[in-house]
Amino acid sequence: MSVRVLIVDDSRFFRRRVNDMLAVDPSLEIVGEAADGQEAVEKALTLRPDVITMDIEMPVMDGITATRRILAVHYIPILMFSSLTNEGAQATFDALDAGAVDYLPKRFEEFSSDMRAAGNKLCEKLHSVARVRRHPRFPKTRENKSSAPIQSGAKPPNTRPVKRSLHNANRTAAPPNTEEPRVRRGQTSIVAIGTSTGGPVALQKILSTLPEDFLPPLLLVQHMPESFTGPFAERLNGMSKITVKEAEDGDEIRSGLALLAPGGHQMEVKYEAGKSYVQVYPAVQGQNYKPSVDITFTSIANTVQGKTLAIILTGMGADGCEGAQMMKKMGAQVWVQDEASSVVNGMPASVIDAGAADYVFSIDDIAQYLAAKV
Repeated sequence: MSVRVLIVDDSRFFRRRVNDMLAVDPSLEIVGEAADGQEAVEKALTLRPDVITMDIEMPVMDGITATRRILAVHYIPILMFSSLTNEGAQATFDALDAGAVDYLPKRFEEFSSDMRAAGNKLCEKLHSVARVRRHPRFPKTRENKSSAPIQSGAKPPNTRPVKRSLHNANRTAAPPNTEEPRVRRGQTSIVAIGTSTGGPVALQKILSTLPEDFLPPLLLVQHMPESFTGPFAERLNGMSKITVKEAEDGDEIRSGLALLAPGGHQMEVKYEAGKSYVQVYPAVQGQNYKPSVDITFTSIANTVQGKTLAIILTGMGADGCEGAQMMKKMGAQVWVQDEASSVVNGMPASVIDAGAADYVFSIDDIAQYLAAKV
């Protein structure tokens, strides 16, 4: 079954380039193009594509506004194209806040020097995004059966609390708990959080909820390009009562500080002279995730003394599963985000299926329990 794609960009050259790259995959069918956000809103409703590629900066109506207008009426997974600049990063985060599923650099050579490989990456990403048929931000999007364009005054629907949901009722491992976690305030030496697709919004939810006196240091691993993690750390810091910064080699792990692993690098925990710190180094060729949740979590399991907490949030793939198992083996408690509140359930489900999850919570509950109990 083909995946129907709507391409939105004000550049005719870029639209043709995307057309050419998608032509190598016969299961991707381009059903239309739009040159601005308003045209995108109209064609999204009339064509009902399975996925939309959306530029951010366009005349008439920008991509972020168009995303909000489309999702206010009908849920369609949206992949944003972004420039890898500070301004482009902030606009991309705004687009994810508006409900876009994922993003790719607009300059394809920035994620692959081989254009054929870049085309394969784009096709793979579109298939992955198209599979997100329900977004936790839009649980009951209004269906407009007519072919009339979405009205300019339409507003996104109110989000409602999600119900907890276990990934696989037939798995052999004991299901994780959904009750309040058994933790004692002040007893956790470190909190490590790993995430991918959907993670920026989830991390914003958590970090903005934590109180100023939150005790355990945090290590954050988000799959993200190198030029995005700095602006993302600044964004998190601006909405948090604790300090959030992009990790640098040698940064001390201390109370009141959250360190975000830099894109294109790996972050490990080291212990020396009575102090814990992070070692940050460039990722090597062949590593799938840069940064990798597994690498950071495994280093915690091998280094940190005392009780730790591992949290796996929304994301594609299974990065973090092995690391979470290692941390659990060394006495850590493991929480995972539930399917209902995840944009993509791959990473949380892998931990549940491996029998490593102690608790499964909605993202709201994770934020609440961290703030009140850890």
